[in-house]
Amino acid sequence: MFSVLSYGRLVARAVLGGLSQTDSRDYSLVTASCGFGKDARKGILKKGMCYGDDACFIARHRTADVLGVADGVGGWRDYGVDPSLFSETLMRTCERLVKEGRFMPTNPVGILTSSYCELLQNKVPLLGSSTACLVVLDRTSHRLHTANLGDSGFLVVRAGEVVHRSDEQQHYFNTPFQLSIAPPEAEGVVLSDSPDAADSSSFDVQLGDIILTATDGLFDNMPDYMILQELKKLKNANYESIQQTARSIAEQAHDLAYDPNYMSPFAQFACDYGLNVRGGKPDDITVLLSIVAEYTD
Repeated sequence: MFSVLSYGRLVARAVLGGLSQTDSRDYSLVTASCGFGKDARKGILKKGMCYGDDACFIARHRTADVLGVADGVGGWRDYGVDPSLFSETLMRTCERLVKEGRFMPTNPVGILTSSYCELLQNKVPLLGSSTACLVVLDRTSHRLHTANLGDSGFLVVRAGEVVHRSDEQQHYFNTPFQLSIAPPEAEGVVLSDSPDAADSSSFDVQLGDIILTATDGLFDNMPDYMILQELKKLKNANYESIQQTARSIAEQAHDLAYDPNYMSPFAQFACDYGLNVRGGKPDDITVLLSIVAEYTD
């Protein structure tokens, strides 16, 4: 009997010891944004957090922080449609659903689905297409839940290394997965993917982790090692420092995009498809840079 009781006490101590080491603090994201349209001055936002045809949002709820980026498909401009309207409306709808609490932190695909359904039900048809990437930090579980459709994406950086990232989704070269709304006569012809096709993931984050969420204008022009070099300049979770680093990253990507002699990630990808391409890829660029920090209300 003594041995059983002693064993029980040891187990109790072990369990209590483990619980005492659990981080009970809530986490949050300190986030700054920077970007610019392909044909606009650096850092100039249009109404609705838009850089060119890109759009983004940063939303806080008591249960989670939620970020999103979307890249409107520029080909719609050939048909008289402003590509930024679709991406902007999609992100604005996602933001509203989050602020109203109409979401589950564990299900970012659900946010994307609900937002897309609202666009489909608009009385005034909203034509266009867009990629989308949503990142959700659950405050209490310290888990990052993500959904990525297309070639926007995110990186999680810890101790100077990429420890988690999104997977790019392409149908074929330079043709990413995308949400679309086409006129009735073009349905079935215009490429359109379901929100459920988004690549989803969950990942445990730690205080001090860096999360970079961006459209393809960044990733097509800056490889990981260049991004990591810029992130070394980020020393703390101070907003001004984050903003400065986000701007430095976006500006370097912009400069590289217009360098005709630079062998960009996009050019390397094109060469893999047998295309003779060199130089950067001029494009809209949106960067959301976040640090995981302790939550303060």
